[in-house]
Amino acid sequence: MNQSEANRTPVIGQEEEVIDIKDLLLRIWRIWPYIAFSVIVAIGIAYISLRYSVPEYQVSSKFFVKEKENPFSLFESAGLNMGGSGDMELGNQMIILKSRPIANAALDLLNFDVEYYAQGRFLTTEVYQNTPVAVAVDWNHPQLTNGDLLIQWTDRKQFTVSYISESYTQIFPDTDGRKKLDNPGSPSQKYNFNEWVELPMNRFKVGLTSAEDSGEMIIRFRDRHGLINHYTGENLQIAAMDKQSTILKLTVNTHTPEKGRDYLNTLQEVYLENELQEKNAMATNTIDFIDAQLVVLSDSLMFIENRLENFRSNNSIYDLSSEGTAIFEQLKELENELAKEKFKRDYYQQLTKYLEREDYNQVVVPSGLGIEDPILNTLITNLLELQAEKSMHASKLTEISPPLREVNRKIKDLNLSILELLQNVDNNAQLLIEDLQERINKITGTFSSLPQTEQNLLRIQREFSLNEELYTFLLEKRAESAITRASNTPSNKIIESALINPIPISPKTALTYLIALILGVALPIGISFARAFLSNTIKDGKELERKADLNLISTVGESEENDNLVVLKKHRSGITEAFRSLRANMNFILPKDKSSVILITSSISGEGKTFCSINLASVYALSNKRTLLIGCDMRKPKIFEDFGINNKEGLSTYLSQNQEDVDKVIQKTAYENLDVIVSGPIPPNPAELLITDRFGQLLAEMKGRYDMVILDTPPVGLVSETLDLIRLADISLFVVRYNYSEKQFIDHINNLKKQAILKEAYMVFNGVDKDAQHYGYGTGYGYGYGYGYGYYAEDNKERNFFKKLFKLK
Repeated sequence: MNQSEANRTPVIGQEEEVIDIKDLLLRIWRIWPYIAFSVIVAIGIAYISLRYSVPEYQVSSKFFVKEKENPFSLFESAGLNMGGSGDMELGNQMIILKSRPIANAALDLLNFDVEYYAQGRFLTTEVYQNTPVAVAVDWNHPQLTNGDLLIQWTDRKQFTVSYISESYTQIFPDTDGRKKLDNPGSPSQKYNFNEWVELPMNRFKVGLTSAEDSGEMIIRFRDRHGLINHYTGENLQIAAMDKQSTILKLTVNTHTPEKGRDYLNTLQEVYLENELQEKNAMATNTIDFIDAQLVVLSDSLMFIENRLENFRSNNSIYDLSSEGTAIFEQLKELENELAKEKFKRDYYQQLTKYLEREDYNQVVVPSGLGIEDPILNTLITNLLELQAEKSMHASKLTEISPPLREVNRKIKDLNLSILELLQNVDNNAQLLIEDLQERINKITGTFSSLPQTEQNLLRIQREFSLNEELYTFLLEKRAESAITRASNTPSNKIIESALINPIPISPKTALTYLIALILGVALPIGISFARAFLSNTIKDGKELERKADLNLISTVGESEENDNLVVLKKHRSGITEAFRSLRANMNFILPKDKSSVILITSSISGEGKTFCSINLASVYALSNKRTLLIGCDMRKPKIFEDFGINNKEGLSTYLSQNQEDVDKVIQKTAYENLDVIVSGPIPPNPAELLITDRFGQLLAEMKGRYDMVILDTPPVGLVSETLDLIRLADISLFVVRYNYSEKQFIDHINNLKKQAILKEAYMVFNGVDKDAQHYGYGTGYGYGYGYGYGYYAEDNKERNFFKKLFKLK
């Protein structure tokens, strides 16, 4: 093993390859113009996308839900003791806020049924509130919705209507019927402002609010079903601000932020109003029940009062005697108690009817009427709480859903329990009424001891006092209920009205530009590395050295000349200098003051072995070495064309003994110290000719005449004779061509090395383009020379080009 073999850098297998950061950066720098162009295009696309995208904004508000209190409860712990407050679940309130009934009530207060749009050059944007026209829709008439209608006017009297969308949704009043309608025909007539437009599929009225005499506006009708779906879907988000708080954050994402702000504010107001109505419902029911009783009592009281006055006036008697007064007081107390019991029984019977009909809207809590039955009060309160829970679930769930079925079961069980209890309390009230009536009858029997006139006065005064006491009692209860209703306030409240975030949430400007920048940089880099990864050809001298078992002795640039005689004609070119470097490197390998045979081959045709053979021979000739170039590729003779000599006689004629005189096949060239033996006519058996002893004898003779003998041999990957010639050479050079030779050829060369066929062999990386050399991809470990340093003659133009390219830097 010679010194060069011993000092060779160890080969790194594919499985041990490491990433060279510097190499990656150089690869990226090499394609910087493409990266710059890609970034500019990506930023431009991002700008256009942002410029012509309708921004979406976020509107949010904060809403406080009172802890452990149900805002839809019908009860209040104060006032008439109308039931205790139930535990509030924050999640339930979030569901209620997104429920369809609440959304529908909010939309009733907003004019969202008609949307107005202005047509720009590229975008159609919604106009809210300050619109040039105002449209009223007759929703009792079939309407085409969810599509655009164009309103145009050229004066302040009339306008035209055009259907400009491809499809619409046709809805019908008082039904859930909906069907799709494509491309309806537009009416041709004109219509007057502020008059109903009667169309088969629409009925609406347009009012002109603009001061302009001409203009146009796009309108879109939105049916209530679609609007509710929109505002109860993903566009409305409700979440707790913190796990430890009961403050909710309501968020709406919308392209029209003012519209979202109005909806959130209205939604919260409707929620609070609905809560207050539910709180007042029990007091209102109590007042209505008492009012119905007062109407009857008022008429009776007035009639009895007139009788009493007339009797006193006619009989000139105004006061009872002491004995009559005593009897009156006893009867008054019993009869008041009897009236209250009858009132209770009437309530029990009326409540029974409500429960049997399952009509809970008119149910009055007993405590509101002064009926202090703790069991009945608790059961009625629980029943109404369950009914409120059912209403909450019914807004989002179907009747067959498990939560709603469970609530219905509980209501039914509780209803039966209350009916059983009412039967018992009604029986008890009947027994008490009978007892009181009996006691009253006994006291009434003592009337006979009084004068007849006083007895009549006593009877009338008893009836008047009874009705007056009951009337006063009901008035007190009504006043208490009215006070409770007037003092009710919502338990929840708005913490922060809806605020518009001025920064759009979509599209995100900074993120869009960042993504565009990343894609602009990544796309060309990805394509470049993908091409390199998928490429099957060799493009990197460092990779060649890592994978091959042979040393890379030199790198030769790509020739831009049509002539192979670059060294002889372009003395100051970079290629000439590369071959000088190859010659200098080989001087360390070949023995001094001794003739040497150099074999040059490649894996396949087209890798530049003939080019390298000619120029290596030329560079030796220029150094005053007597040099002989032998064309051993007798299948595809080429050398004679480059030197302008004939191919009638050459190596094939000499080896086949058609020409015995070797001097006859050696041809002088126009260049000093350089002779050539061309391949000669193509023989039928080139392989057999090259492996004869006659060729070995020829080489031995030529080594005595010349300092350097260069053999241009056939590719080893295509023919076999080159392998026999390698043993005759002092050194073998394998030519590998940039972006032409396939990576699998390296394995072929390594196999030859492992089989000990190649003993003194090296590689030449040929045809490396200027950019690859400039960025260091063609060079190995300092063997080759790149371009772009201003040293070689042909580099000047390139240098001037780069000066112009970077002159602004």
